[in-house]
Amino acid sequence: MKVGMVGLGKMGGNMATRLGRHGHEVVGYDAFSDASQVGSLAELVERLDAPRVVWVMVPAGDPTEDTITQLGDLLAEGDVVIDGGNSNWRDSVRRGEALAGRSIGFVDAGTSGGVWGLGEGYCLMVGGSDKDVGTCQPLFDALKPDEGGFVHAGPVGTGHFTKMVHNGIEYGLMQAYAEGYELLVRSELGIDAEGALAAWRTGSVVRSWLLDLLVRALEAEPDLAGIRGYARDSGEGRWTVQEAIERGVATPVISAALYARFVSQQDESLAMKAVAALRNQFGGHAVVAEGEATG
Repeated sequence: MKVGMVGLGKMGGNMATRLGRHGHEVVGYDAFSDASQVGSLAELVERLDAPRVVWVMVPAGDPTEDTITQLGDLLAEGDVVIDGGNSNWRDSVRRGEALAGRSIGFVDAGTSGGVWGLGEGYCLMVGGSDKDVGTCQPLFDALKPDEGGFVHAGPVGTGHFTKMVHNGIEYGLMQAYAEGYELLVRSELGIDAEGALAAWRTGSVVRSWLLDLLVRALEAEPDLAGIRGYARDSGEGRWTVQEAIERGVATPVISAALYARFVSQQDESLAMKAVAALRNQFGGHAVVAEGEATG
């Protein structure tokens, strides 16, 4: 196939490369990259053959909104837009309806794999009509691993909803590994924490790719020295908890992992200052002043 790729960053650039390796012709556009092959979205559309397929891999929010709005004005009946970013599923439903009004197809493709996807393949969770997904299937087949790694989750919106839940689960798994690692280190029993995690990678019921990555990180930065304990929440974790609340689904692990990230983003937690003050009030526990060593 001939496909347009809008956004040639870490994900989009690697995806374009993988598509090329599988025989597809990619026309790339990125206003902020020297790798861009065209100077505008309009030129990109002109370079494609009908029915045109344009894959959008730009940051969620305004960049995606602006890009899809422009494509709606440039594309024609029978063309398809794929949004492979981490958009909110409600936005995807709205965008799909707007494009459908112009007889332009829309597929929301939740994409997981990060920088490893180029070699390992990407896990794709897509939403859209059977017709539009069928049009794009050769691209999905090239991007996914040889076995598995693909689901047509349902109609427009379900791809990004599925990816949202996927990322919420990711929050919980990462937090569990992190807490377990810290407990091993602080056990005061002389445990080889790095060795324990490495052992878990084989035969253990908790083995996973995330565990592999944690071991890799510890090999690169023993004791994680020099790494700041700050974890950004990119939105999907929040959306997962919000959707769970709306549906009355208990997600205590994902919620706790999200709140842990909030705490990590504070240089000094006002809430924990209040806890320290309360302990002093009712129990006479010493309050450590700012800047004072705690021993």
